[in-house]
Amino acid sequence: MPTLNRIFDIFKELPPSSSPIQDPKELDRLYKYWRWRTFYASYVGYVVYYFTRKNISSVLHLFSRDLGISVLDLGLISTTFYATYGLGKFASGIMADRSNLRYFMATGLLLSSVVNLFYASLSSVWLLAFFWGLNGFFQSMGFAPVARALVHWYSPKERATIWTLWGSSHTAGIFLVGILITGLIKFFSWKAAFYVPGVIGVLVSLWLINRLRDTPVAMGLPPIEKYRNDPFVFKKEAGVSHWEILKKYLFANPGVWVLSVAYIFVYMVRFGTLDWATKFMYDVRGIDAVKVTFMWTAIPLLGMPGGIIAGYLADRFFGGRCTPVNIIYLFLLACSVYGFYHYASPDHVFITCCFLGAIGFFVDGPQNLIGGVQASRITAPEAVSAACGFIGLFGYLGAMLSGSGLAYITNRFGWGGMFGFCIAGCFLAMFLTACTWNMEKAHITVAKHKA
Repeated sequence: MPTLNRIFDIFKELPPSSSPIQDPKELDRLYKYWRWRTFYASYVGYVVYYFTRKNISSVLHLFSRDLGISVLDLGLISTTFYATYGLGKFASGIMADRSNLRYFMATGLLLSSVVNLFYASLSSVWLLAFFWGLNGFFQSMGFAPVARALVHWYSPKERATIWTLWGSSHTAGIFLVGILITGLIKFFSWKAAFYVPGVIGVLVSLWLINRLRDTPVAMGLPPIEKYRNDPFVFKKEAGVSHWEILKKYLFANPGVWVLSVAYIFVYMVRFGTLDWATKFMYDVRGIDAVKVTFMWTAIPLLGMPGGIIAGYLADRFFGGRCTPVNIIYLFLLACSVYGFYHYASPDHVFITCCFLGAIGFFVDGPQNLIGGVQASRITAPEAVSAACGFIGLFGYLGAMLSGSGLAYITNRFGWGGMFGFCIAGCFLAMFLTACTWNMEKAHITVAKHKA
């Protein structure tokens, strides 16, 4: 038991350092160094999380063909993953607010990588669904510690830009794993798409333990708001428990609930297009198998600048407000989905890639802003990971809908019904996001007033 207790102790949140640093020059040097190190380590780590998550999407057409898996079976595997990921993301969010982000993030990646190492040897649909669902739970341990890191190492005034810059790790991971797997299936087989990312994930999880640390105060540095002279929009009252903070700033927060429901539709469209695009292009439009995987990388390739530009637009032109940017992006996303469905073909490869890239560009803005920046702006710092996890839970209800739900719609109404449902989801997300217009405005006004 003492050994077990020591293992659990490494996951506990570190207390404030007993020797705070007082020298201003040393404070500046350490803050600059550790902010950059925390950023690039969490960025690379999350890129590799996607190596062990979205590798399946880029080989879905070959994976299903060789194993004889139907569209409905694929929907079951996908839904199982998103169900465990969504529930795990909420649970991880609550735990991460009280945990050492260094070990929390590394452990999730290590366990996910182990699943990938033996996943390609399975053939039963039920085993494939079970172990990919288990992978979903391990994957849920990736984002929550990063949300904690960004809130503690970056101040509110710079958070939209930094968060969306970091958010490009999602699409960087999808793009890089797509390029990697294009080469693997060209020279080996689709099974290498699981073996190679698994090995990479194990190595990077060990690297994360070396690179990451917990919060600034645990290292003898002042809180970021004090160091950067940014306002504390929410003040924690002495003696208030973590559960009371969650009740007040999460469960009783109408802004969190509205964003959560909007996120259902954002994620339904995100994964409805990302996960099913290769199968649609290969099975329905007759595009070459290797070319399909390469074309698919257009989604994350343009998703990276799409998310970064969304954060820049919010800070530069809307005073940090995310709602106007989300509305613009969601409208253009609906147009892009419509264009992809109507014009994708082997005779129009460039146009097909353009619409795929546009989908990636315009879905990444709302995905990064709603589930990250806006969540951090409308709740207390002590509840940010939980709020992100809570909104993420709803997002993965949408992802579950993109699995079995869209598989059923495709089976019943064809691919036109599936893409039409995605377009409707864009407009529903627009409406719900617009409902936060005054909530976000009031929050930012409070922040500026206190500054």
